[in-house]
Amino acid sequence: MAVQHGPKFESEDSKRLYEYIERNGAVERDEIESELRMDPATVDQELTMLIQEGYLEDWNGVLQLAIEYGTEITYETDGIEVTIRPARQNDLSGLVAVMREVAEEDAYLTAETVVDLLDDEEVVFRNNKRELRMFFVATVDDEVVGWVHLRSPNFEKLRHTAELTMGVKEEYRGHGIGSRLMEHGLEWAESNGYEKVYQSLPATNQDAVRFLERHRWETEAIRKAHFKIDDEYVAEQQMAVMLRDPVLG
Repeated sequence: MAVQHGPKFESEDSKRLYEYIERNGAVERDEIESELRMDPATVDQELTMLIQEGYLEDWNGVLQLAIEYGTEITYETDGIEVTIRPARQNDLSGLVAVMREVAEEDAYLTAETVVDLLDDEEVVFRNNKRELRMFFVATVDDEVVGWVHLRSPNFEKLRHTAELTMGVKEEYRGHGIGSRLMEHGLEWAESNGYEKVYQSLPATNQDAVRFLERHRWETEAIRKAHFKIDDEYVAEQQMAVMLRDPVLG
């Protein structure tokens, strides 16, 4: 199943409703009527249509984007019970905290950019005319301890690609959680029609490079002196994994 990039709308009211919910992450039905000043009957009619078309879902009166999330898994590793699942809007603060911690420890500049966007927009998922953004989290006792994020631009020539970031809190590393998150993210990408997943990182982070190489990633390019970290020039290592053979399709 391919991800739907940027829904097509039957009416301006339908477009306004979707864009308001997409922009705010999760919205109560009563809020929509008051904020958009729309007739309740029109709201009901348009929301019903958007839900039937698979663009939105209603969780006990809270509207949010409907995205094909894939499966949720719970397993035990080294005596720790871990759940990997789609992120929820109420995971935002925990997700931001973990991403900031990892970005600061590992000079993970791409993750730093993503977390700045999350902090600014305060919305976990995105699916609009510019991009699709998806998150999965690893939790232990309902605490977010890791994440995998995929972002795809809504641009025809790049729709087969997605940028990935991921990380795990330091105290939970060494238990295979990162590997599980990685495979979960790649499986979701492949099942939703993506053919190539990529990311870039400072070439000094060879632990991350070796981790990616163990998961079939390859280095595509090195850009010398691309980053400047603590007044030191650092090369950028661009890496990617093909989910589908570009020759065989």
